[in-house]
Amino acid sequence: MKKIIVSLSVLMASFGLYAQEETKTEEAPKEGWKRFGNASILFNQSAFNNDWATGGINSLALDLAVSYDVNYLKGDWTWDNKFIGAYGIAKVNNADSQKTNDRLEINSLVGKKAGGLWSYSFFGNFRTQFDAGFETVGESVTITNADGTTRTVEILTIGERNSHFFSPAYLQFGPGMVWKKSDNLKVNIAPATSRFIFVHDEFTVNGDSFGVEQGDTSRFEFGASLQGYYKLNVAKNISVENILSLYSNYLEDPQNVDIDYTMNLVMKVNKYISANLTFQALYDDNTVGAFQIREAFGAGLNYGF
Repeated sequence: MKKIIVSLSVLMASFGLYAQEETKTEEAPKEGWKRFGNASILFNQSAFNNDWATGGINSLALDLAVSYDVNYLKGDWTWDNKFIGAYGIAKVNNADSQKTNDRLEINSLVGKKAGGLWSYSFFGNFRTQFDAGFETVGESVTITNADGTTRTVEILTIGERNSHFFSPAYLQFGPGMVWKKSDNLKVNIAPATSRFIFVHDEFTVNGDSFGVEQGDTSRFEFGASLQGYYKLNVAKNISVENILSLYSNYLEDPQNVDIDYTMNLVMKVNKYISANLTFQALYDDNTVGAFQIREAFGAGLNYGF
Protein backbone atom coordinates (compact mmCIF):
# COMPACT_ATOMS: atom_id res chain seq x y z
CA MET A 1 0.00 0.00 0.00
CA LYS A 2 2.80 2.44 0.91
CA LYS A 3 4.51 1.76 -2.44
CA ILE A 4 1.27 2.55 -4.27
CA ILE A 5 0.80 5.84 -2.40
CA VAL A 6 4.43 6.85 -3.06
CA SER A 7 4.04 6.00 -6.75
CA LEU A 8 0.90 8.10 -7.05
CA SER A 9 2.54 10.98 -5.20
CA VAL A 10 5.56 10.85 -7.52
CA LEU A 11 3.19 10.80 -10.50
CA MET A 12 1.40 13.94 -9.32
CA ALA A 13 4.69 15.65 -8.51
CA SER A 14 5.99 14.86 -12.01
CA PHE A 15 2.86 16.38 -13.47
CA GLY A 16 3.45 19.48 -11.39
CA LEU A 17 7.07 19.89 -12.50
CA TYR A 18 6.13 19.46 -16.13
CA ALA A 19 3.21 21.86 -15.83
CA GLN A 20 5.37 24.57 -14.26
CA GLU A 21 7.43 24.62 -17.44
CA GLU A 22 4.34 24.44 -19.61
CA THR A 23 2.46 27.33 -17.96
CA LYS A 24 5.24 29.91 -17.65
CA THR A 25 3.86 31.93 -20.56
CA GLU A 26 0.21 31.81 -19.43
CA GLU A 27 -1.55 35.15 -19.01
CA ALA A 28 -2.95 36.21 -15.65
CA PRO A 29 -6.46 34.79 -15.14
CA LYS A 30 -9.40 37.17 -15.57
CA GLU A 31 -11.75 37.91 -12.70
CA GLY A 32 -15.38 36.82 -12.70
CA TRP A 33 -17.14 33.61 -13.63
CA LYS A 34 -15.67 31.03 -15.98
CA ARG A 35 -17.76 28.11 -17.26
CA PHE A 36 -16.74 25.19 -19.45
CA GLY A 37 -17.71 21.58 -19.92
CA ASN A 38 -17.68 18.48 -22.09
CA ALA A 39 -20.23 15.83 -23.02
CA SER A 40 -19.51 12.56 -24.79
CA ILE A 41 -21.39 9.50 -26.01
CA LEU A 42 -19.25 6.44 -26.71
CA PHE A 43 -20.26 3.36 -28.70
CA ASN A 44 -18.79 -0.12 -28.77
CA GLN A 45 -20.32 -2.88 -30.90
CA SER A 46 -19.47 -6.30 -32.31
CA ALA A 47 -21.66 -8.79 -34.22
CA PHE A 48 -21.22 -12.26 -35.78
CA ASN A 49 -23.57 -14.30 -37.94
CA ASN A 50 -24.28 -18.00 -37.36
CA ASP A 51 -21.69 -19.09 -39.96
CA TRP A 52 -18.74 -17.32 -38.29
CA ALA A 53 -16.52 -20.38 -37.77
CA THR A 54 -14.03 -19.08 -35.20
CA GLY A 55 -16.70 -18.05 -32.73
CA GLY A 56 -17.72 -14.75 -31.22
CA ILE A 57 -20.34 -13.10 -29.04
CA ASN A 58 -22.56 -10.24 -30.13
CA SER A 59 -22.22 -7.21 -27.88
CA LEU A 60 -23.31 -3.59 -27.69
CA ALA A 61 -22.12 -0.95 -25.22
CA LEU A 62 -23.10 2.68 -24.71
CA ASP A 63 -21.49 5.17 -22.34
CA LEU A 64 -22.62 8.74 -21.63
CA ALA A 65 -20.43 11.19 -19.68
CA VAL A 66 -20.81 14.86 -18.76
CA SER A 67 -18.25 17.08 -17.02
CA TYR A 68 -18.99 20.73 -16.21
CA ASP A 69 -16.88 23.34 -14.38
CA VAL A 70 -18.05 26.64 -12.89
CA ASN A 71 -15.16 28.68 -11.43
CA TYR A 72 -15.08 32.16 -9.87
CA LEU A 73 -12.20 34.57 -9.22
CA LYS A 74 -12.38 37.89 -7.37
CA GLY A 75 -9.29 39.46 -5.83
CA ASP A 76 -7.79 36.98 -3.35
CA TRP A 77 -10.83 34.68 -3.47
CA THR A 78 -11.45 31.69 -5.72
CA TRP A 79 -14.38 29.28 -5.89
CA ASP A 80 -14.05 26.18 -8.09
CA ASN A 81 -16.97 23.82 -8.73
CA LYS A 82 -17.01 20.65 -10.81
CA PHE A 83 -19.89 18.33 -11.72
CA ILE A 84 -19.23 14.83 -13.07
CA GLY A 85 -21.97 12.52 -14.31
CA ALA A 86 -21.46 9.22 -16.15
CA TYR A 87 -23.56 6.20 -17.01
CA GLY A 88 -22.79 3.19 -19.19
CA ILE A 89 -24.59 0.00 -20.10
CA ALA A 90 -23.59 -3.13 -22.04
CA LYS A 91 -25.57 -5.95 -23.63
CA VAL A 92 -23.76 -9.19 -24.44
CA ASN A 93 -25.59 -11.71 -26.67
CA ASN A 94 -28.59 -13.13 -24.76
CA ALA A 95 -27.28 -12.23 -21.31
CA ASP A 96 -28.91 -9.62 -19.10
CA SER A 97 -27.81 -6.05 -19.79
CA GLN A 98 -25.47 -4.66 -17.14
CA LYS A 99 -24.22 -1.21 -16.31
CA THR A 100 -20.55 -0.58 -16.94
CA ASN A 101 -20.32 2.90 -15.45
CA ASP A 102 -22.37 4.83 -12.91
CA ARG A 103 -21.08 7.99 -11.28
CA LEU A 104 -22.51 11.23 -9.87
CA GLU A 105 -20.02 13.56 -8.20
CA ILE A 106 -20.01 17.22 -7.15
CA ASN A 107 -16.87 19.02 -5.96
CA SER A 108 -16.61 22.53 -4.51
CA LEU A 109 -13.46 24.31 -3.33
CA VAL A 110 -13.24 27.83 -1.85
CA GLY A 111 -9.82 29.46 -1.55
CA LYS A 112 -8.43 32.66 0.06
CA LYS A 113 -4.94 33.75 -1.04
CA ALA A 114 -2.24 33.03 1.54
CA GLY A 115 0.96 33.65 -0.40
CA GLY A 116 2.58 32.55 -3.63
CA LEU A 117 0.51 29.74 -5.18
CA TRP A 118 -0.95 28.71 -1.81
CA SER A 119 -4.41 29.59 -0.45
CA TYR A 120 -6.40 28.74 2.65
CA SER A 121 -9.22 26.47 1.55
CA PHE A 122 -12.44 24.75 2.46
CA PHE A 123 -13.67 21.91 0.27
CA GLY A 124 -16.78 19.79 -0.10
CA ASN A 125 -17.26 16.58 -2.06
CA PHE A 126 -20.38 14.50 -2.65
CA ARG A 127 -20.60 11.33 -4.71
CA THR A 128 -23.11 8.58 -5.30
CA GLN A 129 -24.63 6.69 -8.25
CA PHE A 130 -27.69 7.10 -10.50
CA ASP A 131 -28.97 3.55 -10.79
CA ALA A 132 -29.28 0.33 -8.82
CA GLY A 133 -26.35 -2.04 -8.73
CA PHE A 134 -26.54 -5.84 -8.71
CA GLU A 135 -24.22 -8.67 -7.86
CA THR A 136 -23.02 -10.55 -10.93
CA VAL A 137 -23.21 -14.33 -11.13
CA GLY A 138 -21.06 -16.28 -13.60
CA GLU A 139 -22.53 -19.26 -15.45
CA SER A 140 -20.70 -21.54 -17.89
CA VAL A 141 -22.60 -22.17 -21.13
CA THR A 142 -21.65 -24.57 -23.94
CA ILE A 143 -22.11 -23.16 -27.46
CA THR A 144 -22.10 -25.24 -30.66
CA ASN A 145 -20.27 -23.62 -33.59
CA ALA A 146 -21.39 -23.83 -37.23
CA ASP A 147 -18.79 -26.55 -37.95
CA GLY A 148 -20.15 -28.76 -35.15
CA THR A 149 -17.41 -28.05 -32.63
CA THR A 150 -18.29 -26.74 -29.19
CA ARG A 151 -16.84 -24.14 -26.88
CA THR A 152 -17.58 -23.04 -23.33
CA VAL A 153 -18.10 -19.40 -22.45
CA GLU A 154 -18.96 -17.74 -19.17
CA ILE A 155 -22.15 -15.67 -19.18
CA LEU A 156 -22.65 -13.11 -16.43
CA THR A 157 -26.18 -12.83 -15.08
CA ILE A 158 -27.70 -10.39 -12.61
CA GLY A 159 -28.01 -11.47 -8.99
CA GLU A 160 -29.35 -9.63 -5.94
CA ARG A 161 -29.44 -5.83 -5.74
CA ASN A 162 -26.63 -4.43 -3.57
CA SER A 163 -26.90 -0.65 -4.12
CA HIS A 164 -29.01 2.14 -5.63
CA PHE A 165 -29.22 5.94 -5.81
CA PHE A 166 -27.89 7.57 -2.61
CA SER A 167 -26.91 4.15 -1.29
CA PRO A 168 -24.03 4.34 -0.88
CA ALA A 169 -23.49 8.11 -0.80
CA TYR A 170 -20.32 9.81 0.41
CA LEU A 171 -20.09 13.34 1.79
CA GLN A 172 -16.84 14.86 2.96
CA PHE A 173 -15.72 18.39 3.80
CA GLY A 174 -13.04 20.24 5.73
CA PRO A 175 -10.54 23.12 5.90
CA GLY A 176 -7.06 22.96 4.47
CA MET A 177 -4.57 24.50 2.04
CA VAL A 178 -4.69 24.46 -1.74
CA TRP A 179 -1.78 24.84 -4.15
CA LYS A 180 -3.14 26.11 -7.45
CA LYS A 181 -1.10 26.83 -10.54
CA SER A 182 -4.11 27.14 -12.85
CA ASP A 183 -7.54 25.65 -13.48
CA ASN A 184 -5.67 22.68 -14.96
CA LEU A 185 -3.31 22.04 -12.04
CA LYS A 186 -4.18 22.13 -8.34
CA VAL A 187 -3.69 20.08 -5.16
CA ASN A 188 -5.78 20.47 -2.00
CA ILE A 189 -4.59 19.15 1.38
CA ALA A 190 -7.20 18.93 4.17
CA PRO A 191 -5.83 17.37 7.41
CA ALA A 192 -9.15 17.72 9.31
CA THR A 193 -11.77 16.18 7.03
CA SER A 194 -15.17 14.89 8.13
CA ARG A 195 -16.68 12.10 6.04
CA PHE A 196 -20.13 10.53 6.14
CA ILE A 197 -21.18 7.32 4.39
CA PHE A 198 -24.92 6.78 3.87
CA VAL A 199 -26.57 3.43 3.05
CA HIS A 200 -30.24 2.42 2.97
CA ASP A 201 -31.21 0.09 5.81
CA GLU A 202 -32.25 -2.65 3.36
CA PHE A 203 -28.55 -3.32 2.71
CA THR A 204 -27.54 -3.54 6.39
CA VAL A 205 -30.26 -5.95 7.58
CA ASN A 206 -28.00 -8.98 7.36
CA GLY A 207 -24.59 -7.42 7.84
CA ASP A 208 -22.23 -4.54 7.11
CA SER A 209 -22.48 -2.64 3.84
CA PHE A 210 -19.85 -0.23 2.46
CA GLY A 211 -18.44 0.17 5.97
CA VAL A 212 -21.81 0.93 7.60
CA GLU A 213 -22.47 -1.50 10.44
CA GLN A 214 -25.41 -3.91 10.53
CA GLY A 215 -28.69 -2.15 11.37
CA ASP A 216 -27.27 1.37 10.82
CA THR A 217 -27.79 3.75 7.90
CA SER A 218 -24.70 5.94 8.21
CA ARG A 219 -21.07 5.97 9.29
CA PHE A 220 -18.93 8.91 10.44
CA GLU A 221 -15.21 9.17 9.83
CA PHE A 222 -12.62 11.86 10.59
CA GLY A 223 -9.30 12.00 8.83
CA ALA A 224 -7.03 13.58 6.23
CA SER A 225 -7.81 14.16 2.57
CA LEU A 226 -5.67 14.98 -0.44
CA GLN A 227 -7.19 15.84 -3.82
CA GLY A 228 -5.17 16.50 -6.95
CA TYR A 229 -6.23 17.54 -10.44
CA TYR A 230 -4.09 17.86 -13.55
CA LYS A 231 -5.08 18.24 -17.17
CA LEU A 232 -2.40 18.10 -19.83
CA ASN A 233 -2.78 18.95 -23.52
CA VAL A 234 -0.39 16.42 -25.05
CA ALA A 235 -1.04 17.64 -28.59
CA LYS A 236 -3.48 19.91 -30.37
CA ASN A 237 -6.28 17.35 -30.34
CA ILE A 238 -5.15 15.11 -27.45
CA SER A 239 -5.72 15.83 -23.77
CA VAL A 240 -5.20 13.80 -20.60
CA GLU A 241 -7.14 14.54 -17.42
CA ASN A 242 -5.92 13.10 -14.11
CA ILE A 243 -8.03 13.14 -10.93
CA LEU A 244 -6.60 11.76 -7.67
CA SER A 245 -8.26 11.50 -4.26
CA LEU A 246 -6.67 10.04 -1.11
CA TYR A 247 -8.32 9.67 2.31
CA SER A 248 -7.08 8.31 5.65
CA ASN A 249 -9.49 7.72 8.54
CA TYR A 250 -7.84 8.66 11.86
CA LEU A 251 -10.51 6.81 13.86
CA GLU A 252 -9.93 3.35 12.37
CA ASP A 253 -7.01 1.78 10.47
CA PRO A 254 -5.43 5.10 9.30
CA GLN A 255 -2.80 3.10 7.41
CA ASN A 256 -5.50 1.83 5.01
CA VAL A 257 -5.66 4.84 2.71
CA ASP A 258 -8.66 5.05 0.38
CA ILE A 259 -7.51 5.73 -3.19
CA ASP A 260 -9.56 6.95 -6.15
CA TYR A 261 -7.63 7.70 -9.35
CA THR A 262 -9.24 8.45 -12.71
CA MET A 263 -7.54 9.13 -16.03
CA ASN A 264 -9.53 10.45 -19.01
CA LEU A 265 -7.78 10.49 -22.39
CA VAL A 266 -9.56 12.34 -25.20
CA MET A 267 -8.30 12.08 -28.80
CA LYS A 268 -10.34 14.34 -31.06
CA VAL A 269 -10.86 13.55 -34.72
CA ASN A 270 -12.72 16.82 -35.21
CA LYS A 271 -14.99 19.09 -33.15
CA TYR A 272 -17.66 16.42 -32.66
CA ILE A 273 -16.00 13.01 -33.07
CA SER A 274 -13.38 11.58 -30.73
CA ALA A 275 -11.92 8.43 -29.24
CA ASN A 276 -12.00 8.34 -25.44
CA LEU A 277 -10.19 6.14 -22.94
CA THR A 278 -11.15 6.10 -19.25
CA PHE A 279 -9.17 4.28 -16.59
CA GLN A 280 -10.20 4.21 -12.93
CA ALA A 281 -8.53 2.51 -9.95
CA LEU A 282 -10.30 2.36 -6.58
CA TYR A 283 -9.17 1.07 -3.23
CA ASP A 284 -11.56 1.13 -0.25
CA ASP A 285 -11.17 -1.60 2.35
CA ASN A 286 -14.70 -0.87 3.64
CA THR A 287 -16.02 -2.16 0.31
CA VAL A 288 -13.46 -4.61 -1.10
CA GLY A 289 -10.02 -5.21 0.36
CA ALA A 290 -8.41 -5.05 -3.08
CA PHE A 291 -8.04 -2.68 -6.02
CA GLN A 292 -11.13 -2.23 -8.18
CA ILE A 293 -10.17 -1.47 -11.78
CA ARG A 294 -12.40 -0.08 -14.53
CA GLU A 295 -11.38 0.66 -18.11
CA ALA A 296 -13.51 1.81 -21.03
CA PHE A 297 -12.46 2.70 -24.57
CA GLY A 298 -14.60 3.68 -27.50
CA ALA A 299 -15.29 6.12 -30.29
CA GLY A 300 -18.26 8.42 -30.41
CA LEU A 301 -19.62 11.93 -30.25
CA ASN A 302 -17.87 14.60 -28.22
CA TYR A 303 -19.01 18.16 -27.59
CA GLY A 304 -17.26 20.91 -25.63
CA PHE A 305 -19.23 23.81 -24.21
